[in-house]
Amino acid sequence: MASTPQLIPTPQSPSSHKTLCTPLKGLSSCSTMWQLKQLHAQIIKLGLSNDNDAMGRVIKFCALSHSCDLNYALKVFDKMPEPDTFIYNTVIRGFLKCHMLIDCFMFYSRMLELVVPNNFTFPPLIRICCIENAVEEGKQIHGHVLKFGFGDDRFTQNNLIYMYVNLRCLDEARKVFDKMRDRDEISLTTLISGYAQWGYVEEAFRVFDSIEEKSCVCWNAMISGYVQNNKFDEAFALFERMGVENVVVDKFLAASMLSACTRLGALKQGEWIVEYVMKRGIDLDAKLAATIIDMYCKCGCLDKGDRFFKGLSRKGISSWNCMIGGVAMHGKGEAAIELLKEMERERVAPDYITFVNLLSACAHSGLVEEGKHYFRYMKEAYGIEPGMEHYGCLVDLLGRAGLLVEARRVISEMPMSPDVGVLGALLGACRIHKNIELGEMIGKQVIELEPQNSGRYVLLANLYAYAGRWEDVASIRKLMNDRGVKKAPGFSIVELEGTVNEFIAGGRTHPQAKEIYAKVTEMLDRIKSAGYIPDSDGMQQDIDEEETENPLYYHSEKLAIAFGLLKSKPGEILRITKNLRVCKDCHQASKLISKVYDREIIVRDRNRFHHFKGGECSCKDYW
Repeated sequence: MASTPQLIPTPQSPSSHKTLCTPLKGLSSCSTMWQLKQLHAQIIKLGLSNDNDAMGRVIKFCALSHSCDLNYALKVFDKMPEPDTFIYNTVIRGFLKCHMLIDCFMFYSRMLELVVPNNFTFPPLIRICCIENAVEEGKQIHGHVLKFGFGDDRFTQNNLIYMYVNLRCLDEARKVFDKMRDRDEISLTTLISGYAQWGYVEEAFRVFDSIEEKSCVCWNAMISGYVQNNKFDEAFALFERMGVENVVVDKFLAASMLSACTRLGALKQGEWIVEYVMKRGIDLDAKLAATIIDMYCKCGCLDKGDRFFKGLSRKGISSWNCMIGGVAMHGKGEAAIELLKEMERERVAPDYITFVNLLSACAHSGLVEEGKHYFRYMKEAYGIEPGMEHYGCLVDLLGRAGLLVEARRVISEMPMSPDVGVLGALLGACRIHKNIELGEMIGKQVIELEPQNSGRYVLLANLYAYAGRWEDVASIRKLMNDRGVKKAPGFSIVELEGTVNEFIAGGRTHPQAKEIYAKVTEMLDRIKSAGYIPDSDGMQQDIDEEETENPLYYHSEKLAIAFGLLKSKPGEILRITKNLRVCKDCHQASKLISKVYDREIIVRDRNRFHHFKGGECSCKDYW
């Protein structure tokens, strides 16, 4: 009887193994959905349609790549017999990428019926709660973290702190932080930044001060917190403490400190930090370079900002935008247009912010036709759809020029509802051109859109005061009182010899208050001889932005100028930063002071710069 021959399996050849691996390797270099579908078809032909590793890679590309198609990922997922936890996590991350909160949680519920989550499941679920402001869902996910035994997982704990901070649940964030056995830099900086973000700066400092070995990142988080909350003295004090403790300053910390100098108008301190950056060879990346340009421009040194900008070997888009924004604040519209043309010559494509700054420059310079041209040009040449900020600049441009009818037409034809910034620009134009009827209509809308912004009430009340409608002025004042709206106190800052001095309207707390007020009296006497006449411009009813129970004579910039004249050398430029718009009276007084005392005075108000010299202002009274 003949024996049945045994079949010996043929070993897989190297070429067939290569065939098997090729589509899987191809997934790592895949860049489009078309390529993905071709590779997916090959994987199916190889009999790997039920293989979790192969299908996991397909789903990962569909759910998370730049060319993602989450619907395709879900179709692939639904055909899998037993997807594992990794694949479920990948789809959850896809829902996070698409900000699909409800779908994400429904999918997570489906997951719980079939597989057990791991420590990578919860961070994306936590993050989507932050994006959607989902407090209750966030707390439920926290419960699941504990239920499945990941309460001590540091990555998950850090995400929980981040979530609670962003949801303004600071007590819960602190509880997670306090229970951590192994806190790291992320835990510390997230909590410090979180407290500072919501205004709890002292609590942030207590966390910071409790750290035994503070990294540069922790120092940066605390200093940034002070800057964000306008606590500049504390920021500079902490920076000095860094020097005492020999902490190395990095590019992030340098940028934070420069931002503080920018907000204060503290040029000397800003220049010291720039010098420190250069001497220490700190990496001058695009962000730090832009921050330096911004500091120079907003501290009134446009020429130094321009020199620094021109000296950059590589100019990022942020540097171009800061330079254009800088010349805009100084009312140099033609220079802003020339910078745009230079960008284009160097083949740097302008972006959304570029045109916001350019249109702002046109508005501050009265370049109406140029502004209208570039409003159309950004879409025609670069496909940039005008946004709310662009419309706000266009309305401001037209309104300042007295084209109120055209400004209203622009608003009526906007593809979106105008926000308070757009309407506020029109209200400001009504104030400039004394259009009471339109100003009243827009003013009431703006007040209801921003009921806690005192400046909105002030503008409308001043329109009423100009028209002699004192009962309406009184009603605005009553409305402010009923709503608990407090007028923002006017303050001005002047930096002398590296020290920042702050003055509030009518304030007498400065150690040299007696000498300052005597100087104000002398100053006003001298400019009266040159033709100065106080101009209250309808502010008789105690409703102007700088409290008029403190007479116009004692507005904050007059006090700052008087102090500057007392303490500076003859011929030295006075640089003043003001939180409110310069009033007509102070504007006229500053022009005459610059002439009588032969001084250049540079004032930055909340909208722009005014360079007073020889009795003239760079704004040409167009502000």
